[in-house]
Amino acid sequence: MVNNRGIEANPEKIKAVLEMKAPKTLKQLQCLNGRIAALNRFVSRSTDKCLPFFKVLRKKGPFEWTEECEQALGQLKDYLCSAPLLAKPLPGEKLHLYLAVSASAVSSALIKQKGASQSLVYYTSKAMTEAEIRYPQMEKLTLALVTLARRLRPYFQVHTVSVLTNFPLKNIFLRPETSGHLMKWALELSEYDIQFEPRTALKGQAVADFIAELTPPPLSAKSDLPWTIYVDGSSNEKGCGAGILLLAPGGERFEYALRFNFQTSNNEAEYEPLLAGLRVAKGLGANHIKVFSDSQLAVNHIKEEYQAKDARMEKYLSKVRSHLAHFETYEVSQVQRSENSNVDTLAKLASAYETDLARSVPVEIMDTPSVLEPDVMEVDTPSLTWMDPIVEFIKGNPPQDPKEQKKMARRAARRDRHTNRQGRAVRANEERGRATP
Repeated sequence: MVNNRGIEANPEKIKAVLEMKAPKTLKQLQCLNGRIAALNRFVSRSTDKCLPFFKVLRKKGPFEWTEECEQALGQLKDYLCSAPLLAKPLPGEKLHLYLAVSASAVSSALIKQKGASQSLVYYTSKAMTEAEIRYPQMEKLTLALVTLARRLRPYFQVHTVSVLTNFPLKNIFLRPETSGHLMKWALELSEYDIQFEPRTALKGQAVADFIAELTPPPLSAKSDLPWTIYVDGSSNEKGCGAGILLLAPGGERFEYALRFNFQTSNNEAEYEPLLAGLRVAKGLGANHIKVFSDSQLAVNHIKEEYQAKDARMEKYLSKVRSHLAHFETYEVSQVQRSENSNVDTLAKLASAYETDLARSVPVEIMDTPSVLEPDVMEVDTPSLTWMDPIVEFIKGNPPQDPKEQKKMARRAARRDRHTNRQGRAVRANEERGRATP
């Protein structure tokens, strides 16, 4: 029901659920689920709240209303006594999105923010299939985002949606080597204007309840506990490659395989995954690390027990030390090859039946050695440039102010004339070059 206050649940639908007694037949339970489905938009994590009902529906044999179902119905009635008031977003208004994962469902809360207050726009929830339950945590969160985008497509087409999460979801959509259904989801979501921001303090009670009940613990990159990094390299007549395994303090694991499009020695192949692992750990926000490698030479170089006599090794060692300087604390140790079996398998890009590897592993291809890449200082760049308003004007999105529209039309015309002059000059030079004997 839409009124001047916002969007409210139909009182008649709520009354029907509140006054309903415990179902005694399968048909009555189906009627209850139908009434709840009409209120899903207003119910936080509705799939989890109704999970006991689904279990009874799926169960074969005579109908049985369990104590778990009775408790779930009571909790649902208590929740519906204060169903939230939903807000209506204005065209072009930026929306924020919270994602959450439970043992059996993925859920989301779409909100709008006005000043310091947050207002709920929509709740969604989806029960995971048996295969989806086995997805890694990052893929489950991505599934929650895809589910919402499909269900609320008109919102995503009209509004910029900012995903508030402490997980590195952005890396999945920016990494071109992502494989399988992650690549499919990334392509599906690429048509929308989706941004990613770290989750901060919650300002709405409905959203706070949703996050407190569902969201899994974030990656503990900022904690005082160290990340663990295992690295290994391989160089033979078939090619050169490397493997990296990162273990977060919270138990999350990240596995990477690198393939080199250049020839390396065995010692250089041990340094490349070490550098790549340090870059990944830094990108994930780790402050404390423990690095394990089975390369006696690389480990003793870093510990200054061996001296790097070769110029190439000196460059690699200098590069590693500059990366280690970004961490508050670090520890580099040597392990036996038998203790490094996971990354050894990744490095050789061989069968992983006897090791505990993830179901899908991203593979990165490196064209040049790390020591040939120039050291570039990171600088803050503005999110918008002088070209962006002109591009938007050419695309058919002029400014609202008539004066700004005229100003932008003149700038776009000047830029077009300048581009045409450059094109004519290039073509003239090409013609003169062909005419020269």
